[in-house]
Amino acid sequence: MFHIVLVEPEIPQNAGNIARSCAATGTALHMIRPLGFEVTDKQLKRAGLDYWHLVNITYHDSFAELQAQHPGARFFYFTTKGRHRHSDVSFQDGDFLVFGKETKGLPEELLMQNEPHCLRIPMYGGARSLNLSNSVAIALYEALRQTDYEGLLEEGELHEHKWSEV
Repeated sequence: MFHIVLVEPEIPQNAGNIARSCAATGTALHMIRPLGFEVTDKQLKRAGLDYWHLVNITYHDSFAELQAQHPGARFFYFTTKGRHRHSDVSFQDGDFLVFGKETKGLPEELLMQNEPHCLRIPMYGGARSLNLSNSVAIALYEALRQTDYEGLLEEGELHEHKWSEV
C-alpha cells in the first residue's frame, strides 16, 4: 500500500478528491495539521462522495510525528522545485508521497534536507503549478503503474445497451 501525505492542506474540495483517489486505490491518507478546514466541512464530504468508509485516514499533529511512526520508510517530496522527475524514481510498495499546502507547497527547510528525494511533475514553463488533487493523482498512478497496479481491478464489464433509433 502506498501512502499519500498532505501537509497542512487548505482546500476541502482538494482533500475530498484526494481521499476519493485513495479509497479507489487502497492507498493510506495522512493529513498533517493544521488543516485549512474542518473535517466535517460540507465541501470535503461532497468531494469524497460516499467513499469515506473506504479511506484509511490518519491525522498527525506534525510531519515529524508521522516520520517517527514510520522509521525506515521512504518519503518522496513533490515540489515544483524538484530536480528529478516523478517518473524517474522506482517506487516501492509502502512509499510515502508527500505534498504541501496549495498556496505555499512544502516548507523550504524540509525540501533542502531531502533534496535527493524531491520530485517534480514536468509542466510547461509558463505554468506555476498543478492543482493539488491532480498532482496527487498523477504521482499515485505512476507509483501504481510501476508496481503493476497490484490489487486493483483492471477489467471493466460492458453491458449490452439497446440504442433507440432516432
